[in-house]
Amino acid sequence: MPAAAWGAGGTAPGADPGLADPVMIRHIYGGVPESLLPGSTNWFGDFLGVAYRYFDLRMNVVPLFRDREAAAGLWNETIHWWVPPTIRLRFVEGGDDVWFILAAESARPDTNKAFFKVLPRSENYERFKRGHGGEAYIRTGIYAKKYRNDVKDDALCDCSHEKLDHDDGDASGCMYEDCPCEKFESFQVTLLKKKKVVTDIRFMPESQIREDSLAWNCLYVNRYRDLEIDRSRD
Repeated sequence: MPAAAWGAGGTAPGADPGLADPVMIRHIYGGVPESLLPGSTNWFGDFLGVAYRYFDLRMNVVPLFRDREAAAGLWNETIHWWVPPTIRLRFVEGGDDVWFILAAESARPDTNKAFFKVLPRSENYERFKRGHGGEAYIRTGIYAKKYRNDVKDDALCDCSHEKLDHDDGDASGCMYEDCPCEKFESFQVTLLKKKKVVTDIRFMPESQIREDSLAWNCLYVNRYRDLEIDRSRD
């Protein structure tokens, strides 16, 4: 995904984040108390990515969906019922990637979900890390691709040039000779109004996740367990 005042990005479901090797897995698994092993958490990663919005009373962290129905549905079914003091936001860093992890206790545990996504470690993420100040708003949003006929004349393409700098034919390629853009593409992020505050925010390298039960639960269920199964078959 492109990034402007927003930072957004993700990997396709099932993509290998490339964050751990078998030696690390054995080290982490062997040293984790039973209380930190995965329980009944319902992990959910079927969203597009995460946006960060900076210009607000608090910075915004925004899981992105393809349409309003999905964004509002997840909020109404899950996040609406979260107990605010229990909301936890974790970022686990490894190489060029970062695991986004968001979870909380719920007044309706039967519909509760915990969110995770493997994202590129971008400048927008680093800006949020530097400037969040220990708290943030959690919201949901809609990410939509926009093309030449969808936008106003002064809209910017992902290549950073305006709509009027692009051919008005079907191809809509950029007319700057040194620009490789072959088609005008932009994006729009729409935020839903509802929000919750999170104050339990932590950043950590992957080597330290056994010190955090939520981070360990997420990576074990969504990465390490499959690697252990693959090793046992070798």
